[in-house]
Amino acid sequence: MNSGRIVSSAGLDIAAADYETKFLERQVTYSTALHSVLKRRGAYLVGPMARYALNRDRLPAELRALADEVGLEPVCRNPFRSILVRAVEIVYACGEALQLIASYERPDRPFIPAEPRVGIGYACTEAPRGILYHRYRLDAEGTIVDARLVPPTSQNQSVIEEDLRQVATAGLDLDEDALKANCEQSIRNHDPCISCAAHFLNLHVQRT
Repeated sequence: MNSGRIVSSAGLDIAAADYETKFLERQVTYSTALHSVLKRRGAYLVGPMARYALNRDRLPAELRALADEVGLEPVCRNPFRSILVRAVEIVYACGEALQLIASYERPDRPFIPAEPRVGIGYACTEAPRGILYHRYRLDAEGTIVDARLVPPTSQNQSVIEEDLRQVATAGLDLDEDALKANCEQSIRNHDPCISCAAHFLNLHVQRT
């Protein structure tokens, strides 16, 4: 969850400590939500579909067979099929959990003692919704004097909005309730953690 490098299908390959040299989190004028973009090319997607596309070859053979059985191609780009990718991930996670339980050995101590010192720590955690970048700066007493967290929601925000425009435009022939449902589903496909907020979507359609 915290090891390895940050990679993408477009050739990005960096250490967590280099995150802020490649990514930019910015405020947009029309929203209180922060948008994270790649400095060189803009919007990008994190989460299950990205993990699956980049790591399918690392799945156990039975999981790859399961993905084939439910009709998942090696790279899934359809957000409305992301639930299938999440289902494959759940099966994988359950198998990993059982292995961890079976091989668990109680450590001598529940934690490793650490002496406080001045320093900066970086990590990029693979959370359910995608990568979570976090950086902390500590003083000599070990107090966090500066911290930055970039959650998956802000990293997917631009893609969510781009997809939402396409869904809304393609569904203009629907009645407003059906169009609203499609838009809410589009948001939840990317980020189930804001699914409750998606139920409060105010949709105003101006038809000409």
